[in-house]
Amino acid sequence: MTDRTSVTAHLQGTIVSVLVEPGERVRSGSVVALVESMKMHHEVVATSDGTVTAILAPEGSTVNVGDRVVDLDPSPATDTGGAHLPPPSGQPTDRPAADADAGEAAHERADLAEVRQRHQAGLDPARATAVEKRHGRGKRTARENLAQLVDPDSFVEYGPVVIAAQRRRRELDDLIANTPADGLIGGVGDVNGELVGSAAAKTVIMSYDYTVLAGTQGYQNHRKKDRLIEVAQQLQTPVVFFTEGGGGRPGDTDPPGVSGLDCLAFWWFAELSGTVPLVGIASGYCFAGNAAILGCCDVVIATEDSNIGMGGPAMIEGGGLGVFAPREIGPIDVQRSNGVIDIVVADESEAVEVAKQYLSYFQGPTTGWVAPDQTLLRDVVPPDRLRAYDIRRAIDGLFDENSVLELRAGFGVGMVTALARLEGRPVGVIANNPTHLGGAIDSDGADKAARFMQLCDAHGLPVITLCDTPGMMVGPDVEATALVRHCSRLFVTGANLSVPTITVVTRKAYGLGAQAMMGGSTKAPLACLSWPTGEFGGMGLEGAVRLGYRKELEAVEDDAAREELFQQMVDRMYEHGKAVNVASHFEIDDVIDPADTRRWITTLLEAAPPPVTGQRPQIDTW
Repeated sequence: MTDRTSVTAHLQGTIVSVLVEPGERVRSGSVVALVESMKMHHEVVATSDGTVTAILAPEGSTVNVGDRVVDLDPSPATDTGGAHLPPPSGQPTDRPAADADAGEAAHERADLAEVRQRHQAGLDPARATAVEKRHGRGKRTARENLAQLVDPDSFVEYGPVVIAAQRRRRELDDLIANTPADGLIGGVGDVNGELVGSAAAKTVIMSYDYTVLAGTQGYQNHRKKDRLIEVAQQLQTPVVFFTEGGGGRPGDTDPPGVSGLDCLAFWWFAELSGTVPLVGIASGYCFAGNAAILGCCDVVIATEDSNIGMGGPAMIEGGGLGVFAPREIGPIDVQRSNGVIDIVVADESEAVEVAKQYLSYFQGPTTGWVAPDQTLLRDVVPPDRLRAYDIRRAIDGLFDENSVLELRAGFGVGMVTALARLEGRPVGVIANNPTHLGGAIDSDGADKAARFMQLCDAHGLPVITLCDTPGMMVGPDVEATALVRHCSRLFVTGANLSVPTITVVTRKAYGLGAQAMMGGSTKAPLACLSWPTGEFGGMGLEGAVRLGYRKELEAVEDDAAREELFQQMVDRMYEHGKAVNVASHFEIDDVIDPADTRRWITTLLEAAPPPVTGQRPQIDTW
């Protein structure tokens, strides 16, 4: 009797295909049959070389574990030309490696080829006409902006093959070619990875694509937004959002429902406020829903050619309010001076660079910092106590070189707010501007400073205040701006900060305005310091003399003598309220050489516990 070996079934199922014939020579590892079990086809594999002598389980038959499927004669082959099946995919073959690679390249799987094609269809090289039109307007594509923002090869994109929800009115090929990603490119990548390391650099990036249906908000790109907002929430990563576009899209035909007001994007995106840094970038037209997203961001960066409005031309005309060109709605000069825009830049390239710089302050400390010459701080404040000076000289001179980024420079100009670094450590800076109203605090300045305090508090940045104010602004006109409520924001916000605060008085520290700059009191900050030029009091010296010594002054009939007496009283009060005397009563912590300011601040911040972020329910949009 001839020796035989059997190829047996290793599972229960039905034979759907026998891949060998009697007399055929097979090798160990060859597939001899396919068994269907639970709707899946499984390979039955020979475990030794041999010649097929019998097929015991034909197609359609049922087999159990161990049943014989094929019998083999293990005797050596009598010739070298016997047929055999190649081993299963992934097993060694006799093909040279070069031939195998060439074959795979020439015969790419159809499913993989389709995926590649769909991904490539949304890239700029496949959309030459749209890209050329965009460049013709002096603008960059969304993908060009992302390429500058995100570290190379670090970006993973969500929903790149999504198309507009318009299948009922347009052909599939048209939608693939003309509505890639449904006009919203989004994913996760590294921003500033070389500066702060990959872990801290992870960022969710989203960008409306103006080359797709004018960057409007469609059904599917709203769903993508929702998904990426969830990702940002789960990963606790910052969000950078390019918001150019015209708002909601009326042309989608596929979505269920009527109004679309059950859209989750605005609810969920607003919930991120105070939890993770939100960076908004506007370029060109940004109206309606796109503007609402922009307005929810912590910082708004806008190019000089931006127009930002809660309603675009169509909505204005539809409301019976007249016909306006897009350029007439929310131009840059309006939105810069009213506080909507934090930073104005020349173009999209600068916008991306500023966004990277802004984001870096919330990604942790850096190395390689350079300190300015601290002795130059001694001459920032003029010896003449009535002479105005530029507080920005003090800010630039105190913090690391090239580390200061001012926010909302065109709004609330009596207050300067900026992000900066001190020995690489990010901090927030608030300073009175003595060139505007002598540094007095008005409604816009109070709002600007209070909101900035919230921003720093939410994301764990210590706050350094440079105080030079005669107090709150006074007069009937400023009271008409609801000054009482606006200025009180400084007290309520400052008193509830969780981050360290340090106050340095550069010159004037008078009345409620000075207390507001300190968080409510000279004892509220970790340290309240003064430069030698500091002067303190319940109100400005001149006003205090005129109010407190009115009778004495009125009793002097000669104008020159009265003015001389007035000046004597002012000088006397100055001696009483100058920084050294105030420090001798321990109302402040010390009077210091301006050149020693950095040492004081860094010593305290080094001792501060790690910041706790995400504690605020939100950051006021205003």
